[in-house]
Amino acid sequence: MKSISKILVVITVLLSAVNIFAQIKNAKTETVKIYGKCEMCKATIEKAGNVKNVAAVEWNENTKMATLQYDSKKTTQDEILKRIALSGYDSEKFLAPDDTYAQLPECCQYTRELKPATQNKGNAMDMKNDHTNHNHGGMSSANTTANQNSSQLTPVFDTYFLVKDALIKSDAGTSSKKAAELVSAAKSVDMNKLSTEEHTVWMNVIKDLTANAEKIAASNDVAKQRTSFSLLSKSLYDLAKASNQSEPVYYMHCPMFNNGKGANWLSKEETVKNPFYGSQMLTCGSVQETIKK
Repeated sequence: MKSISKILVVITVLLSAVNIFAQIKNAKTETVKIYGKCEMCKATIEKAGNVKNVAAVEWNENTKMATLQYDSKKTTQDEILKRIALSGYDSEKFLAPDDTYAQLPECCQYTRELKPATQNKGNAMDMKNDHTNHNHGGMSSANTTANQNSSQLTPVFDTYFLVKDALIKSDAGTSSKKAAELVSAAKSVDMNKLSTEEHTVWMNVIKDLTANAEKIAASNDVAKQRTSFSLLSKSLYDLAKASNQSEPVYYMHCPMFNNGKGANWLSKEETVKNPFYGSQMLTCGSVQETIKK
């Protein structure tokens, strides 16, 4: 009887999966390896990846392989894997933030094969070059990596500053256009070229960063854009703190915005030019912190 019950459960699960997949239009199916250990992992991975009528994930506990089916006009494999990484599970494209992984139940804390392998391999190669050639090859490699990290995030910061400049001028049209470019810049970031610290922060902020940039891009109301910009600035601040800045970035505070609750923004110039009020109160604000690494 127990065997029959198990068979019925399996059949029910399979039929449910088939039903979910059948509801997705413009369906694209792919398989990808996602690391985990148990049935609880399976439930978390699938819940994080699934979006009704848009994306469905089925993960196999034994093989660690996941079948992704999604509406190719509404989402991408990257978006699905980002959500799964944010829930604590590594894939070959996106690693979970360290603090999120640490919060997984003990039974779910799988061996993080990709994370240490990537770091150790890079370090081992630098050490080998340094001892074999008796020169500064390791230092050169480190500088190259730093440049790669910087170049990945530079377009994100550059377009953010363009949004800020447009809001200073109360130019809703330009801020909308530049925010759309910021969304594209964020989606173009190659996470494999980020440092460990940058990668962790990026995974924590990317969802809110993209959502708030998209709100600015979709609006022609400068007041609404400024509200979203205040939230966007929080994500960029966290990212600036974790990344290498080639020149100082100034973290500024406006005490008047949001009914006196205040708001912050980033600027490449130390002179205060307020994006929340523009010409109405252009110099309202002060430098709270200078960020430079």
